Amino acid sequence: MAHSPIDSVPPTAAPAPNKPSLMGNLLMNIIIPTVIMTQLNDENRLGPVWSMLVALMFPLGYGIREGLISIMLTGGMALLKLPPEYIAIKEAAIPTLLGLLTVISIKTPYPLVRTFLYNEQVLQVDKIAAALKQYGNERRFDQVLTNSSWLIASSFLLSGVLNYVLAKWIVVSQPGTPAFTAELGRMTLLSYPVIVLPSTLVLAATLYYLISNIEKLTHMAMADIMQAT
Repeated sequence: MAHSPIDSVPPTAAPAPNKPSLMGNLLMNIIIPTVIMTQLNDENRLGPVWSMLVALMFPLGYGIREGLISIMLTGGMALLKLPPEYIAIKEAAIPTLLGLLTVISIKTPYPLVRTFLYNEQVLQVDKIAAALKQYGNERRFDQVLTNSSWLIASSFLLSGVLNYVLAKWIVVSQPGTPAFTAELGRMTLLSYPVIVLPSTLVLAATLYYLISNIEKLTHMAMADIMQAT
């Protein structure tokens, strides 16, 4: 009798990583910086420069690794008093670069989709690989990963476009002024519904596409594919 891929591969217990809460992310990365930059930027309070610096300390202290470069660039541009157009370019450049790197990685042995979605923190990669090999669907799965890479790249490119439009629309004042700091605060506040949510929906659709195809190609149930939370 042929053994199923679930029986032939011993289950492995992967410890669930400690993930920051959604409320914690919203509070430290959006809500608190927005309040500081919009309410404390007058000269008789913190002033435009200090309010921006204090606001930036919250996401920095919270350890938001993926936003570290963006935060430092924004602060540096403001302190150097570069024209506001540079803020829009910077906001678009980082996600656009990630999108291009995702596309380029398709032709390498290490596509970035394995970092973003197809990894041991999200999926039981060893069990999936064993099932793909048993049913001879490894080549078909490679095409699924390629398609997923294009979908992820599209989410980054969408984020880049929305970042640019939002920054261009809101940040119009000269750096070093209370109005500029307040505009940065409003941009931070609007970035979640305008940018994060659409990009998250694309990533969620990509994850659904990936999992549904894994189910078809491995004959495994979702409960056996996903890591335990």
